[in-house]
Amino acid sequence: MITRNEVLEHIKNQYGAEPDYPWVRSPNYAILRHKGSRKWFAAVIDITEDKFGLPSKKPIDSMLLKCDPLMIGSLRAEQGFFPAYHMNKEHWISVHLELIDRQELFGLIDLSYQLTKK
Repeated sequence: MITRNEVLEHIKNQYGAEPDYPWVRSPNYAILRHKGSRKWFAAVIDITEDKFGLPSKKPIDSMLLKCDPLMIGSLRAEQGFFPAYHMNKEHWISVHLELIDRQELFGLIDLSYQLTKK
């Protein structure tokens, strides 16, 4: 399990990206952008588990990451991975932070960063 703060600290240290909070109605939705292009490579959001089809309305921290479409199907078969929340489900994936391994998450953040560099 990894916390929102640990994820944001890792991203700051690894990529120099500070979270941006662009929505007044969703003040905890943090967008992470490339420095030059300002293009998103990740988002950390708080939603309830039922948004992923889980039986609970427990609030959780989740992460949206761009992913290779060939990987998305196999990732979604694993615990902690879901269709992208409010993003293109062919190219983005949602990650339940309480259910994923830290190193796997860091690898997926790096993949998302690389895929959105252009």
